[in-house]
Amino acid sequence: MVQSLICKVAFTLLLMTSYSVNASTVDSTQPYDMMQTVSKVTFERLAKEQSLIQQDPNYLKVVVEEELMPYVNDKYAALKLLGPNLKGAKREDVLTFIEAFRGYLVTAYAQVLTQYTGQEIVFGKKPTITDKSLIVGIKVIIIDAPRPNINLEFKLRKNKKTSEWKAFDMIVEGISLLSSKQSEWNAKIRQEGVLSVAKELETLAGADVRFEGGQNE
Repeated sequence: MVQSLICKVAFTLLLMTSYSVNASTVDSTQPYDMMQTVSKVTFERLAKEQSLIQQDPNYLKVVVEEELMPYVNDKYAALKLLGPNLKGAKREDVLTFIEAFRGYLVTAYAQVLTQYTGQEIVFGKKPTITDKSLIVGIKVIIIDAPRPNINLEFKLRKNKKTSEWKAFDMIVEGISLLSSKQSEWNAKIRQEGVLSVAKELETLAGADVRFEGGQNE
């Protein structure tokens, strides 16, 4: 049940933070408006390219790489995930971890995209954002009837230099998914080192994307 919930919220993150080729039409300095726009565009792309996706599920990695990753602050998320494990770690190992984590996200998000079945998304109230705001939360409801609605909150961080916002975490029922992953990998990083976990992430990143239940067969 927990895994299913994580998949649903991760799927919504994809819909909220990806965008198509004409990125100039999106103002990433306005996080709420940006998320509404890219959500609509991504739904349209997923529907349009279903034939390609059904033929080759790994094509979703291309979609994620081109449309999603420019709007996710994967480096910031990776460093937050490492947390106290950054102390004493070799710089080259940390850089390898960041790159491996990015690859892992591409494959993980591509796998989640196979769950697209036309879920409806409703935005919460537009948050108050000032010039001093660096982190903002945007609340969303996933309507996936007949199952219960899922309430969550996306966390976005502002780049001080460009004033652009990118997503880095999501909160479900008061639980940070980034913190959950940190708890999951923290002991392994302490015991085996940053580079060891990076190698594991590289292996996960290389996995094929598959439809559950043989949907593309």
